[in-house]
Amino acid sequence: MLGLGWQELVVVLVIIMIIFGAGRLPEVVKSLGMGVREFKQEANAPADGLATASSTRPDGLDSAAVAQSAERAKVRADEI
Repeated sequence: MLGLGWQELVVVLVIIMIIFGAGRLPEVVKSLGMGVREFKQEANAPADGLATASSTRPDGLDSAAVAQSAERAKVRADEI
């Protein structure tokens, strides 16, 4: 496991417990595990998912919502 022995792992665990505290340690490990699981799911997903993901914008709006917003802005500009 990355060339670490049990002594090094114990030292790392102690440092993590000092930083996060023993009470928050389960939350940190849970969120780390969920992140790894999501990464594996996305890495194993078929390439078709890329086409659908690229059709949406990073801000969560699709092209129809953007066009509708642009149309509203155009109408407001005409009113002025």
